[in-house]
Amino acid sequence: MSFPHPARAGNAAPGTQHSAWIALVLTGLIIGTAFIAIYVGIQRSPAPLHLPLAVVGEPLATATQKGLGDAVTVTEVTSLSAGTQMVQNGDAVAAVALTAPTTLQFDYAGAKGLSESGAARALVHGVADHAGLTLQEKDLVPLAQYDSRGLSAFYVVFGVTLSSFVLAQGLTGAADKIRLRHRLYAMGGFAVLIGVVGATIAGPILGALTAPWPLLAATLALLSASVAFTTKALGAWLGAAGIALAVITLTIVGNAVSGATIGYDILPSWGQAVSAILPPGAAVRAVNDYGYFNGTAAWSSLGVLALWAAAGFGLVLLRSVARVNRTKSAESQPNPKIPEADLTHP
Repeated sequence: MSFPHPARAGNAAPGTQHSAWIALVLTGLIIGTAFIAIYVGIQRSPAPLHLPLAVVGEPLATATQKGLGDAVTVTEVTSLSAGTQMVQNGDAVAAVALTAPTTLQFDYAGAKGLSESGAARALVHGVADHAGLTLQEKDLVPLAQYDSRGLSAFYVVFGVTLSSFVLAQGLTGAADKIRLRHRLYAMGGFAVLIGVVGATIAGPILGALTAPWPLLAATLALLSASVAFTTKALGAWLGAAGIALAVITLTIVGNAVSGATIGYDILPSWGQAVSAILPPGAAVRAVNDYGYFNGTAAWSSLGVLALWAAAGFGLVLLRSVARVNRTKSAESQPNPKIPEADLTHP
């Protein structure tokens, strides 16, 4: 039994549009290159930059700032208790004081992450060794028992970011099958669900994140909404290029410089500049500030997430209105008169 050649059966098979697969290959290459370059690049030679330290007394504060340079930003305090208060509030990584002629006290926040607390320890150890002092250490704000490496916030934020992006990308591709309002309902509902599920797993079930459950769930829901609506907006306005831009900005750069794997004060200057204004970085800050510190700094992070979500949502609606207006304008134009010769053309 023989089968007809596809080109001979009915309509001829369409030829390959080379520009289509070339664009996909280039997009994948750009995304892969960006991922490797950014994630590997920021870990190539991490060094502290303006690491906040609270130092007791003018002589020690001046000597520490002069000796460590731009690696630290020293805040002079009048007593060790004032310094430890800054550490417990999240305003400093560590407090340093001379408690005896030959003893240097180093009180730090392990909850700032291994990279930041480790960098602070190494710097202060160098100061103590140079001065011939004995260093005494105390972790005032340790990491949670089930988050000994301080990476849980990164994995939770990355999971919410990735899943929200995938949802928005899929809904953008199915725009001809799903009405806009239903796509928006889906993204909003998913944000609530992933916030509840993620907070429940990472909080009460696994005990990895110590932030209060309602605040953790709200933060993750806002993160999901900001990523999904922004991805949808970029896809609606820029097409495939917009989706690629969302991957690079939100998923790759946003998570790489979030401050979870490499502490904020260890990031390069460009990473510090964008970390707090991208959704993953804002979410990590909110989760850690609520979980370990006094929570006052988290409100600005939640504001960043809400702003991204609102801007993305607004741009999606604006694109829809523009499309409807363009369609109405085209329909209102009178149909051009068809020459009689064309009507009789075979």
